[in-house]
Amino acid sequence: MKKRIADRVAGIAPSLTLAITAKSKAMKEAGEPVISFGAGEPDFNTPDYIIEAAKKAMDEGKTKYTPSSGLLPLRKAICEKFKRDNGLDYEPSQIIVSNGAKHSLFNACYATIEAGDEVIIPAPYWLTYPELVRVCGGVPVFVEGSKENGFKITAEQLKAAITPKTKMLIFTSPNNPTGAVYSEEETKAIAAVCEEAGIYVLSDEIYEKLVYDGAKPYSIARYSEKMKDLTITVNGVSKTYSMTGWRIGYLAAPKDVAKAIDSFQSHATSNANSIAQYATIAALHASEESVDKMVAVFADRRKAMMEKMNKIEGISYVVPHGAFYVMLVVSDTYGKKSGDKVIENSIDFAAELLEKEKVAVVPGISFGADDCVRLSYSLSKEDMLEGLDRIEKFVKSLR
Repeated sequence: MKKRIADRVAGIAPSLTLAITAKSKAMKEAGEPVISFGAGEPDFNTPDYIIEAAKKAMDEGKTKYTPSSGLLPLRKAICEKFKRDNGLDYEPSQIIVSNGAKHSLFNACYATIEAGDEVIIPAPYWLTYPELVRVCGGVPVFVEGSKENGFKITAEQLKAAITPKTKMLIFTSPNNPTGAVYSEEETKAIAAVCEEAGIYVLSDEIYEKLVYDGAKPYSIARYSEKMKDLTITVNGVSKTYSMTGWRIGYLAAPKDVAKAIDSFQSHATSNANSIAQYATIAALHASEESVDKMVAVFADRRKAMMEKMNKIEGISYVVPHGAFYVMLVVSDTYGKKSGDKVIENSIDFAAELLEKEKVAVVPGISFGADDCVRLSYSLSKEDMLEGLDRIEKFVKSLR
């Protein structure tokens, strides 16, 4: 009998973050008092003006196919956004609108990575990156960012990892899962290495608006015209405007790459949801008031979370400056017992914490950091502090 499942799909690991979120929701629905730190989405509703724009589009019958690359008014709005926020000039033909930023990332990889190409991924990393590279025939090459450097890699580390087979660097700032934000100087140093080596950069900037303590992300494509010609910049509205379910992401790329991606997408999915596209036009044209309010809430939770974690013995963390995550270092608990169970890794820690204290966190092994677990502060402050109390109780119970 012939194989039923192709090798390129059979080896893909399912998303552990989605699995944790689904399990914690199921436990809640069964009546268990679960507090989940697993969420990868803002816990705010989409702003009213965006919802109204979607209703208006439906009322006006704007429910048909659009160009596969996206509505022209939307691509123009995205060009304006890149100019306004990132100092980057693009033409609408260089913009591709897709079904979420994850879809844009896949399209970028599929259009550029060939069998055997090496793709450098700083670790800790978002768990989807290696799987995207592998399904496209590429080889993930991990470069570890040290805790002492805020989980960020250096230009020297990057240069040492480049080989004749290197095709791309996946660069993420602000970072999921660490919350790390590369400074302008750090980004420019990395850009210089990529430019010299002539490798692509896939720059994931989905969390760009969610920054704290004066951190300011710098788009790597700004470094030079040559770097811009080597960069595919991915963004979207999921995090910034709390539109995760609307599934609108977009990318900006050199014209030949954008054209290839558009051709592929026209066969793979056609256009993104037309109604969500019209809603996104409204999002990009409005003031940042709703965004600023959301960031202020996240900043308050982040501060409260760090103050509480500073008081918990047996764990530590690296200060996050962006996104809405923190990597909790729990390796000092390894070798200790939870009841009869010895905690040996991040999966054990997460499983026992969920079992004993009804607190859901994401094991760091899925991000290439088995000494950590990831906590999201995209939950109410009350639940967050209660969850941290339970984590403290759990850590104290270990022997």
